[in-house]
Amino acid sequence: MITPDALGPLPFFVYGTLRPGERNHDVFLRGRTDLAEPGRFQGAALYEGPGYPYAVEEPGGTVSGELVTAAGKFYAGLLAELDRLEEYTPGDPRNLYERVARPVERPDGTTTRAWVYLAAPAVATRLRTGGRRITSGDWLDRR
Repeated sequence: MITPDALGPLPFFVYGTLRPGERNHDVFLRGRTDLAEPGRFQGAALYEGPGYPYAVEEPGGTVSGELVTAAGKFYAGLLAELDRLEEYTPGDPRNLYERVARPVERPDGTTTRAWVYLAAPAVATRLRTGGRRITSGDWLDRR
């Protein structure tokens, strides 16, 4: 398991309700970030959940979202709050999501490691067999 301290402060890749204009953006991110830019996470597919999406690692897929860098003084608190929002507890088999460090592509084509909340293994299995995939890979296209 990679701990936050082992990697230092990483940006967050958000692809659902934490994106600008979505219901959780202002609650958690407004005024607490230094930078937000478009990002793309390669090797994953996006599935609809009950009012929020799940990213599932799958070859050939791409998920669109935002790469968000927390302001330094807010990083630790924001990390803890996002873990609670995503119902993630390290090592808990009941997790809905797992927080993992993965490369995310910036608009200029470079990549940076970022925290990504992926569907936990049991959730990912259910989604692959019977979930509704968002073919564009962009949560904003669901409408």
